[in-house]
This record gives sequence, structure tokens and C-alpha cells, in this order.
Amino acid sequence: MLLHLQTKHIPPSPLGGGLKDLATDHCPPKPSPMPEITTVLHQCLDEAGEILMKHYGKIESVDKKSDIDLVTIADRESEARIKAIITAAFPTHQILAEETGEDYTGKSDTYRWIIDPVDGTTNFAHSFPQFSVSIAVEHKGEIVAGGVLNPYYKERFFAERGSGATLNGAPICVSKVPQLSESLLVTGFPYDRSSRVDHYLSIVGDFMKRAHGILRLGSAALDLCAVACGRLEGFWEEKLHPWDTAAGWLIVEEAGGRVTNFTGGPFSPYAYQTLATNGRIHDDCLQVLAGRFKTA
Repeated sequence: MLLHLQTKHIPPSPLGGGLKDLATDHCPPKPSPMPEITTVLHQCLDEAGEILMKHYGKIESVDKKSDIDLVTIADRESEARIKAIITAAFPTHQILAEETGEDYTGKSDTYRWIIDPVDGTTNFAHSFPQFSVSIAVEHKGEIVAGGVLNPYYKERFFAERGSGATLNGAPICVSKVPQLSESLLVTGFPYDRSSRVDHYLSIVGDFMKRAHGILRLGSAALDLCAVACGRLEGFWEEKLHPWDTAAGWLIVEEAGGRVTNFTGGPFSPYAYQTLATNGRIHDDCLQVLAGRFKTA
């Protein structure tokens, strides 16, 4: 069977290859409607990325929030630096960060920064270069800007609401692969996987019967970005947190993709179901997931 895969060139990357394109037919990004915020967001990504690379390959010890949920000195230093930059620039803005939680007291409810200082800490701790810094900006309940940086590969994904999505400044778009049978998917497994292994693997098995391939890479933010730039067609995972998904969600949508919960309802980074696709295979993915989940 001949697959309908795109064949234009992709810049070098860990998940590139040569089969699919960074589809440049999406509308070019517009000038930033909030340059002060995006400037600070990019500064946060830059400085956090430098911290991660300073520690990469040199981690000698890790702390455990649970048997499989790790935190390193790089997580803590990255988060502290990001928060310091935001607070200096916007002292009234709220912050929600993975390691230190909520910083809302006495702050305005207009803007909230959602931070994952190292998405893919397990990969990072094992010196596997699939990890990222993920930062989103929420304005009055709507995610309006998001950036995800893989500092090892020097790949920066970025989007603003209504302005398109980019990779290292070049416009990106989801793939045009039309069928689930021709699609490469990615998933992840929540921290309760040891007690629900049959549940998660049964879903993987159902997708395996219908998709061209399935990956598990370990950074939800980068998984979403891989869908956004057309390297992958779809991503699903349960029980993610706002810092895992908020930035990537916006990047996928601004690249022309679709993000919902597992019943096709509106997505929220504060809920626990994430299905992101190129849009063309979304309904087929929902069919695979149908009937397995009572709530979003």
C-alpha cells in the first residue's frame, strides 16, 4: 500500500527523517500583539535552556516525588530562574509551576504563567536528549502564548493566539496524512501506570491494530510540538497537568491541528484527557477511545 506521506525537506532534528514536511503552507506569523510578554517568555526559555544544558549529562543524584516521578537540581534551578525573570518583569502576574505550585496570593487574576522547568525529567536524568522547557501565558482564562524549547537540539516551538505557530522562527503546520492507518502516533503513560497497566496497554493495543506506528518518547510538550510541525499525526495521554500541555496545546491549534478530550469535547489543560491530532485522523482516534472513559 502506498502511503500518502509528504516528502519535502525537514531541518535536522531528533524526530525529523525525510518523510514529512514542516509544512510551510500555513499562514506566516503575524507581528506579536503583546511584545513585552513574548520577549520575557523567550528570555525565560533561553536562560532555562542554558541551565538544563549546564547540568545535562552531569546529574549524579535525583530526588523522588514517587517511585517514578523524579526531580533534579536542574528542575529546581530552571524553575527558580524562570520565576525570577517573570516576577521582575510582571510582579502582579500569577505563576503556576510544577515544582513550587501556585503563586497567586495578592496577585492579579488577569495573567497567569504556567511553567514546566523540565518536561521529560526521567529522560533528562538518564541523559536521553528528549526533554524541554515549556511555558504558557494565560490571559483571563485563555492561553494566549506558549513556547517549548528543546535546548539539546536547539529547537524552539512558539505560538501566539491568532498568529500562527513556528519552529525556530519558521511557520509550521500539521501534516496532511489523511488516514489513521498511515499515521505515526505517540503516547505516554501516567504515574499510576503500575496499577493500571492493563488499561493503558489495551488502548495501545487497539491503536496498534489501526495505526502505522506508535512511539513513547517521554515529553508531552515535545509530543504535542511534533504533531504541530507534522512529524507525527497524533498524541493521546491521560492525567497530564497544565504545565505539560498548556503551551503545546496552543502550538498545535495555531499550526492547524485539533485538540480535544477523549469524547471530542473542548480541551482544558486543567482536565486530564489530551487528544491532539492533525485534525484529519481525529474522529478515528476518538472511535478507538470511545467507551473507555466516563468523564473528561
